[in-house]
Amino acid sequence: MNYHYPMDDTWSMQEVIDVVNFFALIEQAYEKRVNRKDLLAAYNKFKQVVPAKSEEKTYFREFKQASGYASYPVVKKARESDQEKIKMQEKETGP
Repeated sequence: MNYHYPMDDTWSMQEVIDVVNFFALIEQAYEKRVNRKDLLAAYNKFKQVVPAKSEEKTYFREFKQASGYASYPVVKKARESDQEKIKMQEKETGP
């Protein structure tokens, strides 16, 4: 990993940890497999830190620019799947 996670200087240490954990799980969904429940729990914590949809889109866009990984398709797949583990394919990178 040769990039930085998007974050805000006003966040507490716990909020930074929650956001970094969420984006780390997004990476894991593309590189290996990720536990669906863990990802959804991390997304819920992320939403507590970043409740506004517009801010979420901004952070998702910044993360994709830095890493190449699209967050929204991972969250969508986790919500719609009934499988315990999810794995993203390159073609599923989305917007």
